[in-house]
Amino acid sequence: MKYYIIAGEASGDLHGSNLMKAILKEDSTAEIRFWGGDLMKQVGGNIVKHYRELAFMGFVEVVMNLKTIMQNLKFCKADILQFQPDAIIFIDYPGFNMRIAKWAKTLQIPTHYYISPQIWAWKENRIKDIKRDFDKMYVILPFEKDFYEKKHHYPVEFVGHPLIDAIQNRPKTDVAKFKKENNLSEKPIIALLPGSRKQEISKMLSEMLSVVANFPEYQFVIAGAPSQEYSFYEQFLSDQNIKFISNKTYDLLSVSHAALVTSGTATLETALFKVPEVVLYKGSAISYQIAKRIITLKYISLVNLIMDAPVVTELIQRECNTQNIKKELNKILNTQHRKQLLADYDVLETKLGGSGASEKTAKLIVSSLKNS
Repeated sequence: MKYYIIAGEASGDLHGSNLMKAILKEDSTAEIRFWGGDLMKQVGGNIVKHYRELAFMGFVEVVMNLKTIMQNLKFCKADILQFQPDAIIFIDYPGFNMRIAKWAKTLQIPTHYYISPQIWAWKENRIKDIKRDFDKMYVILPFEKDFYEKKHHYPVEFVGHPLIDAIQNRPKTDVAKFKKENNLSEKPIIALLPGSRKQEISKMLSEMLSVVANFPEYQFVIAGAPSQEYSFYEQFLSDQNIKFISNKTYDLLSVSHAALVTSGTATLETALFKVPEVVLYKGSAISYQIAKRIITLKYISLVNLIMDAPVVTELIQRECNTQNIKKELNKILNTQHRKQLLADYDVLETKLGGSGASEKTAKLIVSSLKNS
């Protein structure tokens, strides 16, 4: 059978590559054409466009690149018509994917959505389009099943979180080699995950690094985003106790003793690596006030949202300051507090449904096509 997969971001490339491997196990004759990245290219199939050509974030950037986005949509539709797939598999990336799905549905091409957009956080009105345009939805967070089925009467499959597989299947980090290659000392590591965009990184690192002098027995290591140059980070490396590595976040987390993490998927990744963390977020006053009115969630970290409890401390806006970061970092370095946190992380992993998300999804997709 022929599968057309659309992933528009780095995370989609990771999850798409694992899904492609699983589809090829279920359907050895599968012909795959995709929008994605280098990880998907390594699996095989034919790449149409790299996600680097698609990643426009923020209102202003989207408006400035509107012509390119419209051209990509037009090109994608033409490419699908030429390929004539048995199914289209959409991976997150809702702005683009939901437009293509609406069009594909009019042509009666089976539409499968893997990794739901976070409409439970905002833009809940998108549920109407999802119910109309997607034949099957595969969700990766346990509370999403209730959200769709109980609240909106739309059946979905909970398949577990693909990050569990991504972390479990990665090569084990050689600690000594990793420290030597990255000029790290033998001091225990506190990882700093400040985000991926320049404005966000600058704001969060200024807060994170404000406590370095209070913890001389630790080394603080900044996880550099692959999208940013080393020269941008140099301004933050004035203290000998502050180190930097780029594009090796999983290796860093695997050898870290604790972490300060900007809210986002990184909060869940840190927990799955069993690293005690404090979650931080600080935006501009205007952005924060707008977000508060649009997003009505109890928590900002995926860890707490999944557990429906304040498992990790969240320091948001005014609470995100030197005094509070120092206090909460001391807590997670305390043996007793760490034990409880690590026990909670084990429960979290169980709630996420264990390993095999890609395999479960591939089986469901291939089976639905064979039975249609």
